[in-house]
Amino acid sequence: MKKIFLLLLVAFSFSSCEKDDICDAATSTTPRLVIEFYDNLVATPTLKSLTKLKAVATGMDEGVVFDATLTDSTRYLSNSNKIYLPLDPSASTTVYTLTNNFGAATANEDVLTFNYTKNEVYVSRACGYKYLFNITNNNPNILSLDTDNWIKNIIIVKSNLETENEVHIKIYF
Repeated sequence: MKKIFLLLLVAFSFSSCEKDDICDAATSTTPRLVIEFYDNLVATPTLKSLTKLKAVATGMDEGVVFDATLTDSTRYLSNSNKIYLPLDPSASTTVYTLTNNFGAATANEDVLTFNYTKNEVYVSRACGYKYLFNITNNNPNILSLDTDNWIKNIIIVKSNLETENEVHIKIYF
């Protein structure tokens, strides 16, 4: 009888265990738009870094955080040749104001409008859903707040945003 009681006790103790619902950090989530910047003045495609680029989407207060390790306003500035911009999954259009040389006398703003369709994809119980985007405009509109556009050309390399491991848009300036 003791053996049966012990066996039932062990069985009940294991029956209360549940699988941990933790989303693995390596799990693919909603991809951001990957943009690389190139020098417009050379014949062969050459990556070119920006100087104090600030990207602010309509409705954002501060802008996209490019360096989360910083705590001051420089966290919103990029000096790289590649940026990652999130698209709004609750809309079909996201408008970004990209300001090159932010805070300087030579600061220049261009406004890009990205139109897209989205597809909600179930990942797992722990991770929930992610969105995949498809850019539908052939060339994002360039609207400048002045008459001097710093962006000279935009090429959509891959319109389907399924991962952040590839470049989606090339901007020449």
